[in-house]
Amino acid sequence: MPARPSVPLLAWYLLGGRLPARHREWVLHDVSCDRWVLRHFVRSFVQISLIAPLLYLVVPGPVWVRACAVLLGLLVGMQYALWFLDGSVERRAARAGWPPEAVKAARDALHAEELAAAKARYEARWRGGRPGSRP
Repeated sequence: MPARPSVPLLAWYLLGGRLPARHREWVLHDVSCDRWVLRHFVRSFVQISLIAPLLYLVVPGPVWVRACAVLLGLLVGMQYALWFLDGSVERRAARAGWPPEAVKAARDALHAEELAAAKARYEARWRGGRPGSRP
């Protein structure tokens, strides 16, 4: 695993900032490891949760209305994080200097054995065990 950035740099990265070029490998690891989806949601949650208390304090109204509004905003923000998951991750990798196909290639390399086994199962089931033949 590549060297992890320092705590201040990691905080900057969680807030949406770009890491220095020396952490380029770590960014690729961050967007392609087994837990990349969880990491993306944690990053999105951190960004959204920094705005939530400010909105709670600024928006007028009863406490329950403000709390519900902040909670709904948090849920909608996480929904957008889900919808734009792939694009956001690709953009982060591109900002670190990686070409667009690097993230997919890194994930495929990580799961090469699983993909080969799935392809073999598909061939056996739907192609009668012969690669390239039609049923």
